[in-house]
Amino acid sequence: MADYDLAIIGGGLNGVSVARDAAGRGLRVILIEQGDLGGAASAASGRLVQGDLSVLERRAFRRTRTALAEREVWMRIAPHLVRPAHFVIPAHSDERPPWLLRLGLYLYDRLGPPGSLPRSATIDITHHPIGDALQRPFGTAFGYSDCLVDDTRLVVTTAIDAAERGAVIRTGARCVRADRTDIWRLVVIDRGHRQVITTRSLVNASGAWIATVAETVLRVPPPRTSAVKLGQIIVRRLFETDNVYVLQNSDRRLVFASPYQRDFTMIGTVARNFRGDPAAVAMAADEVAYLCDAANRYFRERIDTSDVIRSVAGVNLVIGRPGKRFAREGTVTFEARRRKAPLLTIFGGDITTARLRAERAVSYLLPFYPMSPRWSAEAPLPGGEFQAERFEAEVEAARERWRFLSSDQGLRLVSAYGSRLHQVLGEAREKADLGQSFGPDLMEAEVRYLMTKEWARFADDILWRRTKLGLTMGSAEREQLAAFMSMALQRVDSPKAVHSAAVEPGPQQG
Repeated sequence: MADYDLAIIGGGLNGVSVARDAAGRGLRVILIEQGDLGGAASAASGRLVQGDLSVLERRAFRRTRTALAEREVWMRIAPHLVRPAHFVIPAHSDERPPWLLRLGLYLYDRLGPPGSLPRSATIDITHHPIGDALQRPFGTAFGYSDCLVDDTRLVVTTAIDAAERGAVIRTGARCVRADRTDIWRLVVIDRGHRQVITTRSLVNASGAWIATVAETVLRVPPPRTSAVKLGQIIVRRLFETDNVYVLQNSDRRLVFASPYQRDFTMIGTVARNFRGDPAAVAMAADEVAYLCDAANRYFRERIDTSDVIRSVAGVNLVIGRPGKRFAREGTVTFEARRRKAPLLTIFGGDITTARLRAERAVSYLLPFYPMSPRWSAEAPLPGGEFQAERFEAEVEAARERWRFLSSDQGLRLVSAYGSRLHQVLGEAREKADLGQSFGPDLMEAEVRYLMTKEWARFADDILWRRTKLGLTMGSAEREQLAAFMSMALQRVDSPKAVHSAAVEPGPQQG
């Protein structure tokens, strides 16, 4: 008998979503990730959960309707991570005419489920706060509703849910060989230890490394794909409102400028065909300049490439030839032959459709396993056990229980952990009860929680993925955090101890 029903190579959003769905249907699941969860393309998204106006412009009405339905699912099951936002498109005289924008947003409203978010509207921004940050003579804008998401926290939270439903999550583990008969026999190097794992089915969800894994590890023909580099930049805050500005660029692409971590603005996305090593992906100077120029067409405060505080880039895949547009729904392929164990390959796609993509992928295995019905659209993710409209009440309740939290700290922590914040802060009555401080916003209690419950191993895992505090933390504090985590990891006797601490539900000790 095989050790597992399903093994997954890759811990990005696709991989963890498959793990969650399969574990929730009763399968024995293991996920193997050679680095950190969400450490590649999943950490370089535009943070949008949306129907995508650019897709609608190409008359892909079914895709837009599906994506808008999934937007509603995310707001229901992850109200702490997926938050409604007001999007604003300033009418530019050199771009799409106002009547076309009105028509597009009218269709957008009609394709989405009724009543959940405010409908689109025409806004006179001459004397409106939305117009304060914009150049003149912008006088009209069109507003509509979509959502922003904390992308990397969504990945980790999905993995937590998978683990609590029985999945084994192993980070820092690499599958180096897979032999296929009626089962898969995997050779895994886990923190220097060699282990053999058997599984009845296998999922290749290794993202930009799909072809490499297929050829060198699985030894099967790789899918014919093209690589697309997606990138964003982060600059100082360009506007005081909480709106997301949708900028029509001169090449007709839409560029989004969104509030980011209170004091910053994220601008993106630029998409370019990519060749090379996805592990070394970075934004080129002309790509950074492209986003700066797009922002400078609209905002009063000009930015230069030297004003970019951080850039993020990742590689996503599309099926087929180079130059093909990014497929929002992604790709799932399935192969099962006589006396050959099933192989699923899943790659590409955006955040909005990730849950649905995973659900469809796992459903390919229905002829091979007894499974419970589809379920993931109704069950909240960890921390999302409250109604979306109660988000502000959750923040206030947190500040009432832990009175030492400032309003900004309460907002950050509830946005990250939702109704499970008590697992992080416990019974602390004052800040000193949380242990050592790594700057004003990160305390030992949170670090220990992230290490024991969320698979964080290195400082960057915390600073750039589980939180975004790397933007404001000084070098001395980063070094202090790295030293603390290194000492904590040295006290772990074996890889098995790390896995049990990270996977098993319930209170953990650091």
